[in-house]
Amino acid sequence: MSALQKLVLASGSPRRIELLQQAGIEPDRVMPTGIDETPARGEHPRSLAKRLSRTKAERAAASLHKEAGGEGSFVLAADTVVAVGRRVLPKAEIAEEASNCLKLISGRSHRVFTGICLVSPSGKVRQRLVETRVRFKRLTREEIDLYVASGEWRGKAGAYAIQGLAGSLVVKIVGSYTNVVGLPLYETVSLLTAEGYHVHANWAAAATV
Repeated sequence: MSALQKLVLASGSPRRIELLQQAGIEPDRVMPTGIDETPARGEHPRSLAKRLSRTKAERAAASLHKEAGGEGSFVLAADTVVAVGRRVLPKAEIAEEASNCLKLISGRSHRVFTGICLVSPSGKVRQRLVETRVRFKRLTREEIDLYVASGEWRGKAGAYAIQGLAGSLVVKIVGSYTNVVGLPLYETVSLLTAEGYHVHANWAAAATV
């Protein structure tokens, strides 16, 4: 890979970093952007995911352009939205929010949308939207209370982390599993490859470790 190629991840999510590493991609820099994630009035969950991911990517790219050498970077951003119908579930921060979310998705299907946005070194903006359908078992009061007590839900869209304890509550998943974790790998790698980022450059080195 060219030494000039740099990838900036406009997210502080440990899950997204781990997923990129799983694909053999090591971000050169992690650059979280603090934005207001409140849905606009009447905004569809899929539109929200696309808007937030683009806003994050463009804000990070704008900040980089003010730095020496920053203009040569690929900027990747993502935002995950969990919804029941048109209702967007929050990234729960308090136990009551988490409990309400779990009650809502108990015994029914919900959708997980992740918007991915890539700004290339030339300033070109490309986006993808990935949708996965997830069905939870019917949860008992005890299961909800114990999951809330675990604290795994904190800061997670829809108040659960499928890669953790909540994986045992999922009856069915239709679509990308990594999308539900927070970054759909197939679509992300495809987007990076299409823009000329050498995604597989570290694969041979990883095989020797």
